[in-house]
Amino acid sequence: MSFNTIPAFSMPDIQKMDADTIAELKLALTTHGFFTITDHGISDEVLQESYKVSKDFFLLPESIKNNYAHPEKAGARGYTPYGKETAVGETTPDLKEFWHHGPTIDDSYDSRISENISVSEIPDFNDQFDILFNQLNLLGMKVLSAIAVILGKEPSFFDDWAFKGNSILRLIHYPPVNDSSNILRARAHEDINLITLLVGAEESGLEVQNPEGDWIPIAAKSKSIVCNIGDMMQLVTRSQLKSTSHRVVDMNAGSSASRYSMPFFLHPSPEVELCSIVDDSTESISAHDFLEERLRAIKLY
Repeated sequence: MSFNTIPAFSMPDIQKMDADTIAELKLALTTHGFFTITDHGISDEVLQESYKVSKDFFLLPESIKNNYAHPEKAGARGYTPYGKETAVGETTPDLKEFWHHGPTIDDSYDSRISENISVSEIPDFNDQFDILFNQLNLLGMKVLSAIAVILGKEPSFFDDWAFKGNSILRLIHYPPVNDSSNILRARAHEDINLITLLVGAEESGLEVQNPEGDWIPIAAKSKSIVCNIGDMMQLVTRSQLKSTSHRVVDMNAGSSASRYSMPFFLHPSPEVELCSIVDDSTESISAHDFLEERLRAIKLY
């Protein structure tokens, strides 16, 4: 099935989980792997303030930002410098720098989940991203409930996997592109996790690949949230749900502007065994080992 736009669903309709909505959502996730969520309940004020604080961080001098880099942890928390992450199979790194923020952990979380890092130069940094993380995590769990129903499971099927999972809020800055020979800010890739939630970016550039191989642009400055399936979900559903290639491009080299983005990667807890939930296959890998393999593949170790 081809598509030239991304299907949209309101969050209240998703939560009702009526037969028509579930059928349409299943079609989207088995063919597109992407959809957008409207009426998601996260306020404009929270999103605007989050973007402001993110920009405040990326405007800091490189010498200060680099103090928050932890390559020994594959950037699990804190800052990853420009030109580090490289898509699987690529040799040219992505044109971005980013920050990782996770849950506020306690003894009930897997011990392999890292603590967050405070930014002393921006006093409200962690408080702001705790708010956004928690709201996106709750939204993601609601989406997982609908996905469970699509798969013939109880709505609570993924709760123990993911409510206290190793999820990540990534703050991304794509600096202006001044070289027209490379307009790919993020080269074609699939996400590692169960699902991704992406709040509307301020600059266009995100493109999704349809089944015919065409690239479909996603409108920027949208109040909707883009959701897509990740490789972990594709794995446990034996590819019934599709992890779709996407990329970020800049068609304005020479008059380019910074682009900021805030994807939320919803991960299971590290101890969860990723095995088929749709057939009797016994193949399995832990969420921890799967993530570690992929982090090495994208050169974050």
